[in-house]
Amino acid sequence: MLLDMRRNTLAEWIFNFIVLIFATSTIAQPFVIPSGSMESTLMTGDHVIVDKLAYAPADPLSHHLLPYEQIQRGDIIVFRYPVDERQNYIKRVIGIPGDRIHIENGTVWRNGIRLDEKYVQHIFAFAPNRYRDNFPAGTPNPGELDWRAEQMLESSVHNGELVVPPGKYFAMGDNRDNSLDSRYWGFVPFENIVGKPVLVWWSYEASEKELTDFVNVHHVFDLAAHFFTKTRWNRTMRVVRAAG
Repeated sequence: MLLDMRRNTLAEWIFNFIVLIFATSTIAQPFVIPSGSMESTLMTGDHVIVDKLAYAPADPLSHHLLPYEQIQRGDIIVFRYPVDERQNYIKRVIGIPGDRIHIENGTVWRNGIRLDEKYVQHIFAFAPNRYRDNFPAGTPNPGELDWRAEQMLESSVHNGELVVPPGKYFAMGDNRDNSLDSRYWGFVPFENIVGKPVLVWWSYEASEKELTDFVNVHHVFDLAAHFFTKTRWNRTMRVVRAAG
């Protein structure tokens, strides 16, 4: 009897473990924000849960059972970086297929309408950049663009505006003056999109090096010594909301 109970308990633990692994890899997954390109919407050191089913292609049955949705303007997305798909990036969707985008003196215009981007911060506004702040009209510095961005400018600019093609998305960081985004490496293909962040489950003050170097001994000791003082308690368990 006792042996059977132990077997049942072991089987339940194994089953729960398999379900957890499956759910983590296919439904939701934790990510850490390693850089400041989305500040102050998402801070360096924010640990987020990403909904991986949000934009998944739906079949006729699952469409009625699961909350699939279309990618909207203003959504924050996690995606495989087109230049190196081993890396995951997080940015905000500024343009969806068919949108016309251009930037004048740091202000984004979409389909002829000036965007009121309350989530954006400009920390280098005193140092204008001809390409960054006047896109796509500005001239980039030599070697500043990935070839994907060069191809984007050659094929998708019409009458001074960037026209987003089918199956592609134009994404930028909220830390607009300090963001390596679609202006520099091109569109985000739909198939690269992993999901959207839904919750900051923990936030900890740490440098980009500490967050990207997983064998950083200093970070381990720092966590042990300063967990309570460096945890941003006001950001922990905060829901991530898209624009609007």
